[in-house]
Amino acid sequence: MLKNQIAIVTGASRGIGKEIAVQLAKQGVKLTIIGSSAQISETADELKNLGFPHVLPIQADVSKEEDLQQVVKKTIQEYGHVDILVNNAGVGFFKLTEEVTVEEWKKVFEVNVQGVFLATKAVLPHMKERKSGTIITISSDVARYTIANGSAYTASKYAVQGFSGSVAQEVREYGIRVGTINPGMVDTYFADSTQGVPEKKDWLKVEDIANAVVYMASAPKYMLIDEIVLHPLVHQYPIA
Repeated sequence: MLKNQIAIVTGASRGIGKEIAVQLAKQGVKLTIIGSSAQISETADELKNLGFPHVLPIQADVSKEEDLQQVVKKTIQEYGHVDILVNNAGVGFFKLTEEVTVEEWKKVFEVNVQGVFLATKAVLPHMKERKSGTIITISSDVARYTIANGSAYTASKYAVQGFSGSVAQEVREYGIRVGTINPGMVDTYFADSTQGVPEKKDWLKVEDIANAVVYMASAPKYMLIDEIVLHPLVHQYPIA
């Protein structure tokens, strides 16, 4: 169902974003992958070595409007159009509120919120013109409840949830679907942690999030999946 569709994936150098790119490529999707460092080219080479030739790597800062406008422009030049946007880039600092610096607060909102806004804004005119498109944002389960030592991150995810819901209402008349995937604890590199360490063995895997993206993007055109929430079974979470 996704074969030959075109997807842009942000934050795709490693972890969840890289696995999203892999799983979409397995479905026959042609990719533009975005990363903030030169590592994104190495990721593209890995994907091509896995047998996925249609991978365009672009180093870009998701907090900069010009960068994301160029990403969309280059993607259309390369492939002709854009079917799917996956907003995956994200950062987090987890500490007491009084210990969070203004620079850290700004960074979280520039990447987690402004990045989602700018990428979405960049693809919308094109998707509206085609009357088709799917925008998926990797948010978090803390978009539905709060945690201690995560005020900046939690606030950013509440903002993302509100933004996505509002955009979804604006664009459904154009055949564009907007949804969020809200995972709990994931075994990845997030917040400078290490992937694959023993204490994360029962956490969600990057493949789980990537498979949720494929599922949401593969839904019939008449179906809108607003939100998918995933939790590891071993952890108890507050009920929203």
